[in-house]
Amino acid sequence: MDAFSASLLGVFVAEIGDKTQLLTLFLAARFANRNAVAAGILAATLLNHLFSAFFGVWLAAHVPPAAVKWAVGLSFVAVGLWLLLPDKDGGGGNARYLRYGAFAATAVLFFLAEIGDKTQIATVLLAARYHDWLWVTAGSTFGMMAANLPAAYWGGKILTKIPARAVRLAACLLFCLLGVLTLAGGGIAFG
Repeated sequence: MDAFSASLLGVFVAEIGDKTQLLTLFLAARFANRNAVAAGILAATLLNHLFSAFFGVWLAAHVPPAAVKWAVGLSFVAVGLWLLLPDKDGGGGNARYLRYGAFAATAVLFFLAEIGDKTQIATVLLAARYHDWLWVTAGSTFGMMAANLPAAYWGGKILTKIPARAVRLAACLLFCLLGVLTLAGGGIAFG
């Protein structure tokens, strides 16, 4: 799997039912301008995942390859297991940002919600694994948008038809597989 497709698929499945997807539903219900909500998600994701990918590549370049291999491999497995836990909407404290309009509120709230989130950590790990900030950023951003645009435009109708438990299990298996492949050294550039 290359950096773009692994990032797109990994972030897409990790995002289903995630707190930022719940935030998207909230923002879409709050603001009628769905295009501004979508643009805010894109802006926040690009900034957050660009920083995350740069950090992942930096980590891979400045930490001994054997340590990176073990840290990334075990972290993929840990994120996979973490994905089995359903997210809850953090709620409260968001009202102060809503007065700035759909785009600004979405960009700020989405960026803040993404800090330390599974998909941000996955982006760091994918960039460390593939040593490619550009394609990891592009793939993780496309994955985030693919998961959140339906929520922004069609809301709860689609999400009620997707079995969250099955998606979490599939995401868990994907990240655990990436972890095992990383630890096995299958085609990975870790010394």
